[in-house]
Amino acid sequence: MRFSTTLPAHDLTYSDVFLIPSRSGVASRLDVDLSPDDGTGATIPIVSANMNSVTGRRLAATLARRGGLGVLPQDLAVDDAAAAIAWVKEQSPVWEPAQEGLPVVEAADPRAAFDALAVAGYDRADVSQGGTIIGSTSRTGALRGTIYRPAVDAAGRLRVAAALGISRDIAGKAKALADAGVDVLVVDTAHGHQEGMLTALEAVRGLDLGLPIVAGNIVTADGVRDLVAAGAHILKVGVGPGAMCTTRMMTAVGRPQFSAVLETTEAARELGAHVWADGGVRYPRDVALALAAGASSVMIGSWFAGTLESPGEVETDADGRAYKQSWGMASTKAVHERFGGIDPYELARKELFAEGISSSAIYLDPLRPSVEDLLDMITSGVRSSFTYAGAPNLRSFHDRAVVGIQSAAGYEEGKALPVSW
Repeated sequence: MRFSTTLPAHDLTYSDVFLIPSRSGVASRLDVDLSPDDGTGATIPIVSANMNSVTGRRLAATLARRGGLGVLPQDLAVDDAAAAIAWVKEQSPVWEPAQEGLPVVEAADPRAAFDALAVAGYDRADVSQGGTIIGSTSRTGALRGTIYRPAVDAAGRLRVAAALGISRDIAGKAKALADAGVDVLVVDTAHGHQEGMLTALEAVRGLDLGLPIVAGNIVTADGVRDLVAAGAHILKVGVGPGAMCTTRMMTAVGRPQFSAVLETTEAARELGAHVWADGGVRYPRDVALALAAGASSVMIGSWFAGTLESPGEVETDADGRAYKQSWGMASTKAVHERFGGIDPYELARKELFAEGISSSAIYLDPLRPSVEDLLDMITSGVRSSFTYAGAPNLRSFHDRAVVGIQSAAGYEEGKALPVSW
């Protein structure tokens, strides 16, 4: 990646920058390979946040079926996390679960299923192979099955990641998650560049589990070097950009996300490590910019919280709009859930230092209520970004991307207008 102009002295976030088109030999969006090269086995550079209101087993399975990676939250008890991992592994990498009462079509693959549905005039049906029902699909689902490649392990099962904190028996939990079949471990705390994180990473590395280890959150090259030396393969980057996070307003600590990703990826590449850009994405353009800056994947939280697949029940407001509750992982609500069993005095002390929103209504987009709908929108935009840059894959995109710096007015100019002026 290079800048088209002199880099300013101040740090930049996603709305401060834009991509400049280059001469391209990539003829089609479908000629683009979005696969990260970070060893996680994902086929699209999208990861769901390890937040209680974002990633449960259903979202993790749906995301992996389309090539991404779901990260189960650290607050899950070991037995519950193991059960969620097992459930994800049991799901078909191609078809959704079968549903009673649906018509049945015979199909060997998603393309055949799409054709069978179109001929029969069905929008959704169970899929049969050799007289056995193996799942269900819709026309859109079958079409997606011809475009996306699932993220699967060596046994052909869907991949899933899980997070763990840096306190208590971290080695024991890491071993239990590995035994349960997890594919990626995420060692997570709000301030990742601390002695507790380094000790935790050394403990996990000492187990020699043969799994990619993600660690964070950090925002500096020094943080990259220290965490990689302690055992991390992938760095989770971002302090304060997330919609549910109040860290920057409470503490003044953090860093504009584009600059944080840019600096950390340069340091990580020198060490053979990788970066997940965590937080601050609100449009597909932001995902593309994080990848241009060098991230191997982008972690999405609140955007996915407002989907049918996220944990929690769909609620409706006074106007009938559907929403789900979301909250930050350092909020009072999250702290209470995490430490609810401890002495009330100690719990009260911890709740004094919360940094996050405890309750936020994340509305479901009526046009895109599913995480798959959002993936379609995000990957479509990112694929187009690659073609504008003349990049057939992720590494080439980072190498070829040309980034400009814009004013706030320039950013506003790029927004579509829902009404005439």
